[in-house]
Amino acid sequence: MKLHTLQPLPGSRVDRKRVGRGTGSGHGKTSGRGHKGQNARSGGGVRPGFEGGQTPLFKRLPKRGFTNINRVEYDIVNVKQLNIFPEGALVNPDELVKAGLVKKNHGLIKILGDGELNVKLTVVANKFTKTAEKRIIDAGGKIEVV
Repeated sequence: MKLHTLQPLPGSRVDRKRVGRGTGSGHGKTSGRGHKGQNARSGGGVRPGFEGGQTPLFKRLPKRGFTNINRVEYDIVNVKQLNIFPEGALVNPDELVKAGLVKKNHGLIKILGDGELNVKLTVVANKFTKTAEKRIIDAGGKIEVV
C-alpha cells in the first residue's frame, strides 16, 4: 500500500445532486419537484408546525406556568469544590472562572454548604447559605459579600 493508491471506501463519498442542469442529468426541467403545486414554487412549503389547517398540536396543548421577569439567576458553587484552592487564597468570581467552577463571570455567584472545607480561604461572592458561611469560618477562613 502506498499513499498514491489510497482511495475512499466505495459508497462513502457521494456527489451532490446538481438539479436544473439539463435533461441529460436526469434532474432537469422540474428539478425533482414534480408538476405545479405549493412545493413546486420557490419559497413553497408550509411553516413548521402547520397541520393543513387543523389546529396545530402546540395550540391544542394547555398553557402552564409563567416566567417571572424579576427572577435572579445565580451560578452555584459548593463548599467542597473550593478545596482545589491553595491555603490562604482569595477566591473571587474571576478565580472561580479560571478554576472552571463557574462557566463565565456574567452573573451572580452563590456559595452552597454541601461538603467539607479543609483549607483556609477568603471567599468573595454575592450570596452565601448559612451552612456555607459556617463551614468557611470553621475552617479558619473569611467571607465577603459583594
